[in-house]
Amino acid sequence: MGVGNQSAVDEFILLGVSDQPQLELLLFLLILICYIVALLGNVTIIVVSRLDPRLHTPMYFFLSNLSFLDLCYTTSLSPLLLVTLLSTRKSISWAGCMVQLFIALALGSTECMLLAVMAYDRYAAVCHPLRYMTIMSRPLCLLMAACSWLSGIVNSLAQTVMTMQLPLCGQNHIDHFFCEQPALFKLACIDTSFIETEVFSVSVFVLVVPVSLILVSYSYISAAVLRIRSAEGRRKAFSTCTSHLAVVFLFYGTGIYVYLQPQSRSEVKIISLFYTLVTPMLNPLIYTLRNKEVHGALRKVLGRNPTTKAWG
Repeated sequence: MGVGNQSAVDEFILLGVSDQPQLELLLFLLILICYIVALLGNVTIIVVSRLDPRLHTPMYFFLSNLSFLDLCYTTSLSPLLLVTLLSTRKSISWAGCMVQLFIALALGSTECMLLAVMAYDRYAAVCHPLRYMTIMSRPLCLLMAACSWLSGIVNSLAQTVMTMQLPLCGQNHIDHFFCEQPALFKLACIDTSFIETEVFSVSVFVLVVPVSLILVSYSYISAAVLRIRSAEGRRKAFSTCTSHLAVVFLFYGTGIYVYLQPQSRSEVKIISLFYTLVTPMLNPLIYTLRNKEVHGALRKVLGRNPTTKAWG
């Protein structure tokens, strides 16, 4: 059926905001700014975390993974989106659409798992500070990161293959900026209720289960922070956790809104832009805005001053 699909539909037309062409230039400029800021911010975090030995800790290992993931996520969508906004024919090949869908689902699913892993890291740091480096050993961190990536890829592969089997019967106009499952389901010429139920079930596992684990982790963290007698200690503990919570709220909030409840087409398109383009731009800003360690590391790297302590 997948081969039949491809022969029936060789390409898709991405409608985006073609019904409001006056918005295309504005969107182009906004997306270009988001993409440039996301590139600069995420590359900076990766480079600084790599060059400064003081940041060779579990927290910055996972943060570098998140930055690399966001870099891939926004790069998989933004360049083509920028081109289609300025093109008269806003098309993408069937194969290109499926590849885009696979990459977006893989990276999105991986980020869901990675944010839950980062919550556990914060739990270990705040609730078990004396045993933190023992608990979050390098082999465990590598294993947790690898499992996050692998689970995202496996989930995406299953979802993409299922989407490829949908008979489209020649319908190829996607009312979206890029290839995303809810928009592709609307093109199917069969009843997709069963498939949408499957996607909903997977979305519950990928979105709701990690969020639940994050909430449990932060309930323990909050209790531990309230037991800290020093006001400065409480402030530092809350400061390291609020950045992660802000990222969790931005990513999961928009993802759950799109995948776990029905909405109008315009809402889906705008919110999808938010969690695929705006969130990768904001993540580096959120994590570094009040982070003195990153500020210091950036100054050290730019000033070429050596540091000594590393995580082994």
